[in-house]
Amino acid sequence: MSKFYYNEEQDSYDAIVVGTGISGGWAAKELCENGLKTLVLERGPMVKHRDDYPTANMDPWDFPHAGQATREDIKQQEKQSRTGYTTSAASKHWFVNDLKHPYNEVKRFDWMRGYHVGGRSIMWGRHSYRWSDIDFEANKNEGIAVDWPVRYKDIAPWYDKVEKFIGVSGENLGLPQLPDGQFEPMMELNCVEDLFRGKVSEHFNGRAVTAGRVAHINSDKKFEGDGRVRCQFRNRCIRGCPFGGYFSSVSSTLPTAERTGNMTLRPDSIVHEIIYDPNTKKATGVKVIDRETKEEFEFKAKVIFLCASAIASTSILMQSKSDRFENGLGNDSGELGHNIMDHHFLAGASGKFDGFEDKYYKGRKPNGIYIPRFRNLGGDSNMKDFVRGYGYQGGAGRGNYEEMIAEASFGKEYKDAVLSPGGWSMGMTAFGEILPYHDNKMTLDYDKKDEWGLPTVTFDAEIKENELNMRKDMTDQAVKMLEKAGARDIEPYDRPYALGLGIHEMGTARMGRDPKTSVVNGNNQVHACKNVYVTDGAFMTSASCVNPSLTYMAFTARAVHHAAQELKKGNI
Repeated sequence: MSKFYYNEEQDSYDAIVVGTGISGGWAAKELCENGLKTLVLERGPMVKHRDDYPTANMDPWDFPHAGQATREDIKQQEKQSRTGYTTSAASKHWFVNDLKHPYNEVKRFDWMRGYHVGGRSIMWGRHSYRWSDIDFEANKNEGIAVDWPVRYKDIAPWYDKVEKFIGVSGENLGLPQLPDGQFEPMMELNCVEDLFRGKVSEHFNGRAVTAGRVAHINSDKKFEGDGRVRCQFRNRCIRGCPFGGYFSSVSSTLPTAERTGNMTLRPDSIVHEIIYDPNTKKATGVKVIDRETKEEFEFKAKVIFLCASAIASTSILMQSKSDRFENGLGNDSGELGHNIMDHHFLAGASGKFDGFEDKYYKGRKPNGIYIPRFRNLGGDSNMKDFVRGYGYQGGAGRGNYEEMIAEASFGKEYKDAVLSPGGWSMGMTAFGEILPYHDNKMTLDYDKKDEWGLPTVTFDAEIKENELNMRKDMTDQAVKMLEKAGARDIEPYDRPYALGLGIHEMGTARMGRDPKTSVVNGNNQVHACKNVYVTDGAFMTSASCVNPSLTYMAFTARAVHHAAQELKKGNI
């Protein structure tokens, strides 16, 4: 993909996509395949599949300081370094410099950002799960926040489409809380994981242990993209995969969009405002600042897709002020920036297993086990002190089980204390749902601006009593399952958690039926400006307890289909 620079003769397009990550790549692909001339804008530099993965083939001894972060590294990523892994020499180049991209915290918020073509689709954890009607109906049934205007049947065909395209390995289980999908062969469990699976099934009615459903090709089937082949079991995914074994927009959706001849990609383009025409009640384009030259441009389009991430897309809407929208484009409800959600985790347990000294495994499997939600599903599963639920990710190995959990690969002190190299150990951490609290919010600070003259984000969000009660059960049940599986030296844990740490920011421009209580409608359109669609995590009305990226992709594909039909009808 060649780098495009502004050309006055090319200032108007059928569609504009802001962002090139999980959602932006899908928007670009679908719009281009629908025949729309599409401008894709990315605020960071170009990344080309294979050519721009500098550490992909490096071994531990190839890194200075054994790959450990230096004081200078930590100084550049002071907030992100709290997570323990963004400053790793293998992946620090994918995460932004906190000094160049500051933000503010009323309460701690761990905001991990990747500003480059491909966004966090290069570094994501790749777990890919469908929502069920239990998730889509929870708000309504419990009287929390607002009701989703869609149900599982509306999204199911789009889940099918996405899974078939990206390649998701997994096992169909027939569980109502975790719908089955279109899967590549499941990655095999190792001997201790298989033992654990049997013991949990034996002792805990209604609980299932399976392999994590991850966006990895696990067959010789041909997938669209840039020469994608099956996973090589290197487990260096966060560095960028030269084989395209896992899904990323740079190896898959963006090359597919480019092949249509309809995509124009412009990196180094910071979108900060949507231009609104009060006469037509539509957006006419976007305002852009060139990251390197700081020149300002405007690009026009018939339809705009915001896919810049939950926080960035909402920041753009907030900055898009006019006589019609004094508090930000589409903010008639006053909900813009509110209802920030994530998944709380780092609560669970680990233990050691005797035996199996003659057993090992081949390769470095890029995932471990998954235990689907088993709380508050009816009957004996219902809890008195919290609503919603959680699922576990984890794994067993002769080494560090946390290598199996992308979001938990840090905390060396804990690993060293609990795990003995050479012996079998197993651990798990639960990912729990956070409710959509109105007072969990982000705002813009116009007194503290970045180097492009744009306001910085301030976060004011925290977990509350429901999540704190859930964490006790997350820890207790992990211990009980390990006990029944025969583990010894079991160590429960509940580490400090702040929003953002799960890297699943959601909410801030939520979907709903009523313009008085939500920002976008059931087709992802801004209620009061129908040619602007928001299809990243910003539109989420609740959080479920499963990783959200597959849902973003499904909603994005569905929204593009809607936009293409509406354009043909002349409705937008």
